[in-house]
Amino acid sequence: MDEKDLIQKLKSGSTAAYKELYEQWVSRLYGFVFRYIKSEDATDDIVQETFLRIWINRSRLNPESSFKSYLFTISWHLLLKELRRQLNNPSMGEYIEYQNDLSVSEEYIESNIDFEHFRIALIQAKQKLSPRQREIFELNKEQDIPVADIATRLSINE
Repeated sequence: MDEKDLIQKLKSGSTAAYKELYEQWVSRLYGFVFRYIKSEDATDDIVQETFLRIWINRSRLNPESSFKSYLFTISWHLLLKELRRQLNNPSMGEYIEYQNDLSVSEEYIESNIDFEHFRIALIQAKQKLSPRQREIFELNKEQDIPVADIATRLSINE
């Protein structure tokens, strides 16, 4: 059954159509929300509220309009509402202050020095590689390109 038929049935109160639309979209919607909110609980709440609003407002659905756009617009507004709530939370101010303090702390400076040592050692190690080995290393480790894609790109065996 195509999406327009499902939406038409949902408008008529079909729980089966609602469940099918839910199954089609819940994982993508969850991934979208989680990417911004980084909290499983908050993501669950937003996804649940989004689908609840779909059900409550089912009579206003337009089968000719994009269900995906409608669904993601609802969740986007709920996501913004949650982010505003989090920003206004007193603990957020404490967290921001902590982050500022941390940036000038001794540990932060020490980790920067450690990173600089690592960076120098990496440069020295890469200089010992042949140009082709260095190219492959940089593509894989620095640009995160899979070995299979590198092999294809450079016309070599994995």
